[in-house]
Amino acid sequence: MPVSGINNKVFCPLFFKMPKIKKSTTKLSVTPLMGYVLVEPSDAETTTSSGIILPESAQEKPAQGSVVSCGDEMVMENGKVVKCPVKVGDKVVYKKWGGDEIKVSGVEYKLVKFDDLMAILE
Repeated sequence: MPVSGINNKVFCPLFFKMPKIKKSTTKLSVTPLMGYVLVEPSDAETTTSSGIILPESAQEKPAQGSVVSCGDEMVMENGKVVKCPVKVGDKVVYKKWGGDEIKVSGVEYKLVKFDDLMAILE
């Protein structure tokens, strides 16, 4: 139904253009707190040893990756100081269910406790 005074055109708020919203271009940086290491997990295996391609739902999450950042040394209840056991760039193996997954700027990382690190791969 035309609205009077608007040049006999149908007035509908759906035809208005919405203002463009600028996406944030700031990059986040993550610095782990004491006792934690930031790890970028390795890619999951996409095929089996016999060549069968696995769907994403069947791919096992990797329990290894490379260290991106280390948190400060941790002070235990007894006063003992525990330094970060790895350095940036080390390839590490961590407990399968250890760590917390986070996503920063489209990249997935894991925050892993010092205690959940199991080995350094060389």
